[in-house]
Amino acid sequence: MRRWQLIPLVLSLVLVLGMLLWLVEVVSRFYYGLALTSPLLANLLLLLVLGLFLLALGVGIYYGWLFLRPKQPQRRPQAPQDQTAAAGATLDALQQQIAQIQNQVAREALQEQSQSLTTEMQRRDLAVTVFGVGSAGKTSLVNALIGEAVGAVAAPMGTTTDRQTYRWQLAEISRNILLIDTPGISEAGVAGTLREQDARQLATEADLVLFVIDDDLRQSEYQLVRSLLDINKRLLVVLNKADRFPDEALEAILQRVRSRFQTVLTPADVLAIAANPAPLPLEDGGWFQMEPDVVPLIERMAEVLWLEGDTLIADNLLLQAQRLSSEARRLIDDQRQRQADAVVERYQWIGAGVIAVTPLPGLDLLAAAAINAQMVVELGRVYDCSLSLEEGKELALSLAKTLTGLGIVRGAVELLAVGLQTNLATVLAGRALQGVSAAYLTRIAGKSFIEYFRRSQTWGDGGMAEVVQEQFRLNQREAFIRAFVRDAIAQALPDQFSAIFSTPPDPGQNSSTR
Repeated sequence: MRRWQLIPLVLSLVLVLGMLLWLVEVVSRFYYGLALTSPLLANLLLLLVLGLFLLALGVGIYYGWLFLRPKQPQRRPQAPQDQTAAAGATLDALQQQIAQIQNQVAREALQEQSQSLTTEMQRRDLAVTVFGVGSAGKTSLVNALIGEAVGAVAAPMGTTTDRQTYRWQLAEISRNILLIDTPGISEAGVAGTLREQDARQLATEADLVLFVIDDDLRQSEYQLVRSLLDINKRLLVVLNKADRFPDEALEAILQRVRSRFQTVLTPADVLAIAANPAPLPLEDGGWFQMEPDVVPLIERMAEVLWLEGDTLIADNLLLQAQRLSSEARRLIDDQRQRQADAVVERYQWIGAGVIAVTPLPGLDLLAAAAINAQMVVELGRVYDCSLSLEEGKELALSLAKTLTGLGIVRGAVELLAVGLQTNLATVLAGRALQGVSAAYLTRIAGKSFIEYFRRSQTWGDGGMAEVVQEQFRLNQREAFIRAFVRDAIAQALPDQFSAIFSTPPDPGQNSSTR
C-alpha cells in the first residue's frame, strides 16, 4: 500500500478511537448514575452495551476481511479430463449452436446428427473400416477375418460398389466390432468418383482404419494416409498379397513404408498378410490352396482395440462433433452475414437521405457518426456482442478518423463523382454527391465493422487501417459504383434527385458543356 493511501486509514482509526473513548465516557456516567437508583438496570444496560460492542466488532472484522483479503483469481472453466468428457462438452456446445440456426431444415438435420452422436456416447460398437484402392484385396481381407465368403473376390476393379457392413467379435474385446468394406478409391468415371467420396467419408468416421495396399505405396495412397493421420485417425497399413513376394522383397517394401510414417506410426502398425493366397502347383499337376494368413493383423487389431478402444471411440465422437460444430458455425456465420448486410444496407440509405436533405458545407463525418454509431450497436447484436451507444460512438468516430486519414473520403467522393456525371446545377449535384458519398462511406464502415465482429472484436494484425483499405478496394469496381449510385438515387435521395438523375442527359447540352 502506498504512503498517501495510509493517510485516510490513519485518520479513520483516530476518529473511531476518539468516538469509542467518548462513548465509553458517556456510558460510564450513565451507568454510575443509574446504579445509584437501580443496580439491576445498570447491569442490564452494561450487558446490552457490551453485546452491541461485540456485535459491531464482529461485523467490522468480517467486512474488513472482505475488503482487505487478497482477490481470488477467477476460476476458469476446467478443461475436460479425457476425450469422452471433451466429446460431451463439444456436443453440449453444439446444441447451443444449433439452437441459433434459423433455417429449419438445416437445424433439424444437425439436431438429428447431434442426437445420434449423443446416443452413441452411451453405447457404441467399434467401427473398423477397410479402405484402399480398388483390387487391393479389401473384400478378401474381410472374408478372411470373419471366416466366410461375404463378398465377391478375385474380380475386376470396382466390384464393391457400395459399403458393406459385417458384425464381428474378438474374444479379447468386450464391444462388438463392425467391419465396413468400402468401395475402392482411384476408380475412373463419375460413379467411381462418387464411390470414392463415400469411402473417404466412411474412413473419416471410423474408429480404426485398415488401409490396404498390394505393393509399395503409390504417391496418391501416401497422400490419403497422411490426410487421415493429420486428423488423428488411428490407422494400420496392411500390405496384402504378401504371398506374391519373396521374403527379401517383402521385407524391403515393409521397411520403405515404415520409413515414410516412422514419426506417426510404429513398425507394428505396418504389417503384411495374405488374405487370399494364390494356389500353389503340385507335382502331380494339381493345385494346393493355402489358408489365409491374417493372424498378424488379428493380433495387432486385438492389441490396439483392447488398449485404445474406448479412447478411439471418444476421439472419433469428438472429431464428428467438431465436424458438426464447424458446419453449424458455418451456417450461423452465413446467417449473421445476411443479417449484417441488411443492417448495413439500411443504414447506408438512411445516411444518404439525412445528408442529402440537410445540406452541409462539406462531407461532415462527425454528423454521420450518430447514424454509424447506431449501426455499430445493431451489428454487435447480430454477432451477440452487447455494446452501448457510447461505445458505438467511440468505434464510429475512430473509424471515421481512419477513413479521413487514409484519404478514403476524398477517394470515395472522386470515385462517386464519375457516377454522378450530369448537367445539373452545382448545388443540386453537390447535395446528391454528399448523400451518395455518405451512403458509400457508411457501407465501407459497416463492412469493416462486420469484419471486426467476425474476428471477435479485433481488427487483426494489420489493424483497422488494413481492414478499411481492403473493404474500399472490394467496393470500388466501376460496375458496382454505377449500380450503387442508381440505387442511392432511387432509394435514399429526395424525389427531385431521382427524377433528375433518371432523365437521360441531353447529348447537345453535354457536348456544349464539354
